[in-house]
Amino acid sequence: MKIKIAPSILSADFSKLAVELKKVKLAGADLIHVDVMDGHFVPNITIGPVVVKFMRQSTKLPLDVHLMIQNPAKYVGAFVNAGSDMITVHIETVSLKELQAIGKGLKKSKIKFGISLNPGTPISKIKPALELVDFVLVMSVNPGFGGQAFIPGAITKIKQLRAIFAKDIAVDGGINNITAKQVRVAGANVLVAGSYIFGAKNTKVAINSLRGTVL
Repeated sequence: MKIKIAPSILSADFSKLAVELKKVKLAGADLIHVDVMDGHFVPNITIGPVVVKFMRQSTKLPLDVHLMIQNPAKYVGAFVNAGSDMITVHIETVSLKELQAIGKGLKKSKIKFGISLNPGTPISKIKPALELVDFVLVMSVNPGFGGQAFIPGAITKIKQLRAIFAKDIAVDGGINNITAKQVRVAGANVLVAGSYIFGAKNTKVAINSLRGTVL
């Protein structure tokens, strides 16, 4: 499967966000990962639909909006209207019935639907949801803050998931040139990285190293 790189704007300089978005696009990014946190499901607060709307005006790259929030069904519509191309919710925050309803609405809007799970959540928890989603996002850190160290248990989880899921598998947290190779081998094909990309001296080299290619 094609390896796709998704810079996480959590590590971008928000004082020049349009410039940062252009920089990663020119460096070869495939999509933009947007971390939405509410201070309840995770211990941090980030952005809302207003910022996503601005980003939509500033880039043509797909916007992958990761809702790390309680009651995501209540806010999905606002993020769709803001210009999201992909919406991810956490299995820890929704029932199967809610997932079905969200998925049905997103399909009508032609928005890709993803499910995510935290490091402490087993693959068995998301199995009933796999037929409802377009992709799965495996968290390789406990969500909330950027710059955390990769949790090795994510590798086993990716392998287990790849054995039963043929669509895109994304991984988010502690991704650098070393862990990128490990998760690619395990079966992940969408790599989310924040500080490794936005903190790099050469953004294109950083993105290529995650993809496993050279300049």
